[in-house]
Amino acid sequence: MTVQLSDRVQRSFSRSFQSYHETACQQAWVAEKLMEEMRRHGAPAKFERGFELGCGTGHFTRLLCQNHSFASLTLNDIAPEARKTADELGAQFICGDARQVSWPEKTDLFASASMIQWMEDPQALLERAARSLAPGGWLVISGFGPQQYRELNQIGTSARAPGLCDPDQMAAAVRSHLEVLSTGEALRPSYFATPRHVLRHLRKTGVNGRAQSVWTKSTLARFESEYTRQFQTENGVSLSYHPVWIVARKPLV
Repeated sequence: MTVQLSDRVQRSFSRSFQSYHETACQQAWVAEKLMEEMRRHGAPAKFERGFELGCGTGHFTRLLCQNHSFASLTLNDIAPEARKTADELGAQFICGDARQVSWPEKTDLFASASMIQWMEDPQALLERAARSLAPGGWLVISGFGPQQYRELNQIGTSARAPGLCDPDQMAAAVRSHLEVLSTGEALRPSYFATPRHVLRHLRKTGVNGRAQSVWTKSTLARFESEYTRQFQTENGVSLSYHPVWIVARKPLV
């Protein structure tokens, strides 16, 4: 992210912080999926040092704390409001852009759910995360793939994150450092009564932080008409989510 984009994203997520948790049901599904993958591959019950990027309102953080114990847990988010998540869970908090803040060294769990797509180079972040792990440490990360919001992209709006990537790219970024235990992806549609409800959903989840256009009465009318024409279903108009994830572990030697 550029500095200007980072500032816009921060403001967008700060504005939506109170509405995000209940609205972001797809992100909640991803958090559950990551926990399922950790269980499937035998993640330890206790981690000495944990670090999570982009904790937000704590969808994944709470699952981590319910299923694992930590001698030390540090959380990061670009929105200062996320300090509430850390305080509720007794964790340390580092506020700021993930690329610029200092990361704890030699962590035993490096986690991030539904955040890395905001990095223009998510592969670089993944590689840095892999290097930061202690021997035997776990990497558990999700983002969103190239089919994310494909309806919006098809219409030509700009409400998308810059660093969308697929599971193969995620695996390639860490394979020289880690044993890749699993990767995956899913295409999950959400449905809304009208295109205007889609826009409200984007605003409430803060994911329109990259959008730069200003709606006018005529542009909104054209958007609603075209969106309905192309994406109306018996369940309402669709909005596609494309979660991608990776679980990997650092060798002991």
